Amino acid sequence: MKRILLACLFISGLISCNSEEKEGADLLVYNAEIYTVDENFSTAEAFVIKDGKFLEIGTAETLQEKYKVAEKLNAGGKSVFPGFIDGHAHFYRLGLQQQRVDLTGTKSFDEVVQRIVDFQEERDVEFITGRGWDQNDWENKEFPTKDTLDQLFPDTPIAITRIDGHALLVNQAALDKAGITTETPFDGGDIEQKDGKLTGILIDNPMGLIADAQPEASLEEQVNALLDAQKISFEYGLTTVVDAGIDKETIELMDSLHKDGSLKVKLYAMISNTEKNLDFYLDKDPIKTDRLNVRSVKFYGDGALGSRGAALKEEYSDRAGHFGALLSPVEDFKKTAERVAASKFQLNTHAIGDSANYVVLETYNELLKDDEDRRWRVEHAQIIDEEDFKYFSKNIIPSVQPTHATSDMYWAEDRLGEERMQGAYAFKKLLDQAGIVALGTDFPVEEVSPFLTFYSAVARQDTDNYPENGFMMEQALSREETLKGMTIWAAFANFEEEEKGSIEAGKFADFIILDQDIMKIDASEIPGIKVLETYVNGEKVY
Repeated sequence: MKRILLACLFISGLISCNSEEKEGADLLVYNAEIYTVDENFSTAEAFVIKDGKFLEIGTAETLQEKYKVAEKLNAGGKSVFPGFIDGHAHFYRLGLQQQRVDLTGTKSFDEVVQRIVDFQEERDVEFITGRGWDQNDWENKEFPTKDTLDQLFPDTPIAITRIDGHALLVNQAALDKAGITTETPFDGGDIEQKDGKLTGILIDNPMGLIADAQPEASLEEQVNALLDAQKISFEYGLTTVVDAGIDKETIELMDSLHKDGSLKVKLYAMISNTEKNLDFYLDKDPIKTDRLNVRSVKFYGDGALGSRGAALKEEYSDRAGHFGALLSPVEDFKKTAERVAASKFQLNTHAIGDSANYVVLETYNELLKDDEDRRWRVEHAQIIDEEDFKYFSKNIIPSVQPTHATSDMYWAEDRLGEERMQGAYAFKKLLDQAGIVALGTDFPVEEVSPFLTFYSAVARQDTDNYPENGFMMEQALSREETLKGMTIWAAFANFEEEEKGSIEAGKFADFIILDQDIMKIDASEIPGIKVLETYVNGEKVY
């Protein structure tokens, strides 16, 4: 009888063990070429997701044996990557741009004027704004003047921003509304005059006078701007975007839209350097949710090279006696840096010219010498004196935009001369020194596409394959380095490498599926890559 009972218990145990339910999972992605961007840069064939995070990476066979999945996705052999992170952009500004005159790609000032006329006939707004013109793309490469706009729009204010955001053309109606005359004082930039008359060109700080005179966007326009920017971002596989310089009100709107579920894109918000913003944030802990991270301050060191606002140590090669300008006195920058250093926030400073970079790097180095993990960033790090590369590290991070190199390459040497070009757009040298580069686009200054970022970093050519052998190819990045710069290194620069930037167990399931393998196809085909699907926290958003 005992033997019968033991046998029954043994059989019962086997049945119990075999009938134990597998661990549940939400989604299995399989039949894919998965670039995990983990420490070993390994590839895989499948992964499972649970509760918005990667649960395990492996093969379809082993994962199906181990997990009971609610849904399966056959990737059809396509390549899968961690969701791209744009390390420096203007997300909210991109959305607002959808509501304004788009002047990107214009080949003459006449075309600019025609687009303004067409826009106003369609919209009939009280104050016309737009962005995207670049006189370097025109046959006449001098700054335009306001004369034609005055004739066509004598009573309607117009303010159109250069592609880099550091120069503005306005008409007389806008100057009058802002109260700007030939006697208006300014510091850090220029209110251009010729023969004692205003030309309508404002550079850097004086642009704020026009901004103050413009009507504020309505709440509906602000919400639509954020949702429009999200739509565009997801179409390009961007799951996290760094918004480089926004105010408290915009951040709070982002948070509210995150909470109601309409905004799903993840945002790393740099607060603009205003007294109001600093007073509100710096005495507090950083703000961190699954989708919003507010822990950094954006400071503008100087202007842009294209508008000759970048602060150089020596005069511009194509304008005698002109050096560009710092946008704030050095003492003010250092005081702000000290204030940020005493907080829990990161400082991210726009620096393009070698003079601005020197001031920023020396200040960072002095304040961070006893603090090894503050990860302060130099945004753009575009022109560096040979002696100043030594300051970069994983604590002083270069945040660069590869498409700036291929946009500026036609005229940069005119501005800088041959010698200074050796330290310009030097992404490989920056990587070798710092061990990391965070890559972004600076959209809408450049196009949103991360595939143009990738292409510019590795091929250093425009989409017409110019120049034939690439621009300063000694500064090109490898494909692996570029992918890391758009994923795990960008995450590191945001203090988020433990939660995103690679496909690893425990991290948020942010990933994308591409129609072609960016790591293998001919470089000339990279700009044409399309995103097939975009996922954020395991949810399909595109």
